[in-house]
Amino acid sequence: MAKTTFAVIVGNRDFFPDSLVSSGRKDILKLFQEMDVEPVILKEDETKLGAVETWENAKQCAELFKKRRDRIDGILITLPNFGDEKGVADAIKLSGLNVPILVQAYPDDLNEMNLEQRRDSFCGKISVCGNLRQYGFPFTLTAQHTVHPLTVSFKADLQRFIGVCRVVKGMRSARIGAIGTRPNAFNTVRFSEKLLQEAGITVSTIDLSDILSKAGRIGDGEARVKEKIREISNYADANGVPQESLARMAKLAIVLLDWIEQNDLNATAIQCWTSLQENFGVVPCVLMSMMSERLMPSACEVDITGAAAMYALQLASGKPSALVDWNNNYGGDPNKCVLFHCGNWAKSFLPGAVISKSDILAGFLGDEKTYGAIQGRTPAGPLTFARISTDDSFATIRAYTGEGHFTDDSLSTFGSRAVVEIPELQSLLRYICQYGFEHHAAINASHTSEILTEAFDRYLNWDVYRHS
Repeated sequence: MAKTTFAVIVGNRDFFPDSLVSSGRKDILKLFQEMDVEPVILKEDETKLGAVETWENAKQCAELFKKRRDRIDGILITLPNFGDEKGVADAIKLSGLNVPILVQAYPDDLNEMNLEQRRDSFCGKISVCGNLRQYGFPFTLTAQHTVHPLTVSFKADLQRFIGVCRVVKGMRSARIGAIGTRPNAFNTVRFSEKLLQEAGITVSTIDLSDILSKAGRIGDGEARVKEKIREISNYADANGVPQESLARMAKLAIVLLDWIEQNDLNATAIQCWTSLQENFGVVPCVLMSMMSERLMPSACEVDITGAAAMYALQLASGKPSALVDWNNNYGGDPNKCVLFHCGNWAKSFLPGAVISKSDILAGFLGDEKTYGAIQGRTPAGPLTFARISTDDSFATIRAYTGEGHFTDDSLSTFGSRAVVEIPELQSLLRYICQYGFEHHAAINASHTSEILTEAFDRYLNWDVYRHS
């Protein structure tokens, strides 16, 4: 993950003590150093104490932000005292920045409520937020109305905000590759390319035949094929896979990665069922798993919005994502179910993963055409799920997200699989069905649904349901 850069606006109101502004500025810079965040902030000699209060200060601050706009991921407004709400809002307006905004206000100390030490940031924050809303700027709030920057609480606020900024920036410029066409029977993964483009998500397409044609022209003896076979074999246990199948996977991987690099893609969605098996004699699951593990998420069945959800979760957590089917009930437990694919999950989800044939496809296509699936079971741990979907009828993008846990409950089946426990799962499933969401969801081994909800709803203006 790239280093985060925040534009910082230190608010001030001149009849409050100057020492509060100076110490507050130092607190923020100390925190940023600890958390490896790069500040873009006025120097103390550029305005009074490096703070923003007047129209002239706002112009100076805005000019600084303009010079660094390409690097700025978000804005932090810090209020060591009441602050000047108009100066803060003007600085943002003049800068032209369109990034998430976090508002932090210092708490007063009950033992320091005299004129020399009183802050009134509690009140000032309300005024600043009122002005931001009047100016049309969405913003993020801390968990506590007032909080000192050097506390555990604010560090958690800032860490969440870093995730929000990553999601917003990443999704506004995401590039996703559609490799082939969706299987004819899968209406569920249809999407509106135009709605995605309006949100900043670009879809690049290529016909599967172009990929297979290029892969077919690569010789078995080429050095890059041998190297890719070694890479696949080192990635997961491939002892049961014929050498011929490994060579096909290697050739397919070479062509896919070349196309991804040429088009600067962040994620992909690949046609599989059943063209790849019948025309090239392999399943792409292990290659998709390897890409997802390298933070290049890849979804099956040309599920572009599924790939977008995988990418969003990855941005929020910094960890690999997977695409799953909401697949089976778990006995009679209303809050547990089985997640499954046949399977292409990143090996972070599957300790001891094994490369094998795809059991489902092998049943009607034969073993020799269906090697390349990843088999494994996800152990107990945190879970966040998410889904992005384009709703053409209402010309909008919808999403849902929520949290639960992977469990160690017994499960005897094949493929990439997990048992999960999600509070009020039945109401979530009713929501998914009633609003026509896909049978796929993206998952991540983290608890980051709060980050996704903030990014999707507040800054991307999508219709979001957060399950709880």
